[in-house]
Amino acid sequence: MSEIGKVLIVGGGIAGLVAASMLRDRGVAVDLVEKKRDWQEYGVGIIQQSNIMRAMQFAGLLDRYVSAGYAYEDNVFHDPEGVPVGRASGGRLAGPDFPANIGVRRSKLHEVLKEAALEKGTQVRLGVTVDALNQQPGRVDVTFSGGAQGAYDLVIGADGASSQVRALLYGDKYQPTFVGQCVWRHNFARPDEVDALQIFSDTAGNAAGLVPLAHDLMYMYLVTKEPGNPKMPQAELAELMRARMVHFKGRIGELRREIHDPAEVVYRPMEVVFVTDPWYQGRVVMIGDAVHTTTPHLAQGAGMAIEDAVVLSDQISRGGPLETVLSGYQARRYERAKYIQDNSLRVCRAQMENDHSLNYPQVMAEMLHFTAQPI
Repeated sequence: MSEIGKVLIVGGGIAGLVAASMLRDRGVAVDLVEKKRDWQEYGVGIIQQSNIMRAMQFAGLLDRYVSAGYAYEDNVFHDPEGVPVGRASGGRLAGPDFPANIGVRRSKLHEVLKEAALEKGTQVRLGVTVDALNQQPGRVDVTFSGGAQGAYDLVIGADGASSQVRALLYGDKYQPTFVGQCVWRHNFARPDEVDALQIFSDTAGNAAGLVPLAHDLMYMYLVTKEPGNPKMPQAELAELMRARMVHFKGRIGELRREIHDPAEVVYRPMEVVFVTDPWYQGRVVMIGDAVHTTTPHLAQGAGMAIEDAVVLSDQISRGGPLETVLSGYQARRYERAKYIQDNSLRVCRAQMENDHSLNYPQVMAEMLHFTAQPI
């Protein structure tokens, strides 16, 4: 074990909870602060691919993780007429007894990870942020909102695209940048034939997908061009989502008629951040969206955050000087995260330009081969 005995994790999302669980397994005392007072996640789904199955196995969380979602094997691509034209599968990287992929509700995944971290003794404070980090020899003195203070061997910033920890390290140098697209999400009853990730496109450069989440549930994501990042009135989200689906045929076109309640629509602009400076300074390190927010075109945003948490915990377990631990973490993660962001933006640009020359199934297959490599 390294010189790290007590850690503060800032952010109680996927990356922070996986890191907390793994560090507690390794005997590290963990405090976690989360700015939300209501520590919940919205209920639409998330795609977890084969490399994440492997990462969660390494984290010791795979059994409870898989039980929270719907297992499937393939990604199936359709043309604008709704006809299947290709498929890609990442294989069973966690072994033959576990699926290649799962779809899972974000709320359910969050509960599973939260339950594991709390069971293992993570100390959590909600409605708390970090106001200052004062690095001293051998420790970081942290000032929290409300004036409380604490001293830690390491601070982990797992606080998302608008990271407060990143701002404390680098000011306003790194800000989320809108890419020109937004994503709409909605849950539906799942028919038996939606037993894999199904990916669709229309003739206007928009994309959609259906993801199984449970035996009776699936969710749709819809990716649309939204120049200028307009503000969408909450009360009109169902109507606005339907309006953007008029060119879809097949199953997506049919589901358009089932979108009525704006409260059931989750709308998010797509933004990116990538930190090219060191991901750590002294005894403060960042993981997940705090250092590499990507678009969802390759369904690897949360996956990269989970892998970060796994690799950082592994580096801490290996021991050695802190500089070696943290530089080793970044060396193992930087190019992998950059590959995902670059290729996600490659798909994004093709959709924005309505460029049909990009072979999306091939890009996805190449990504699955790349992420199958050891982390």
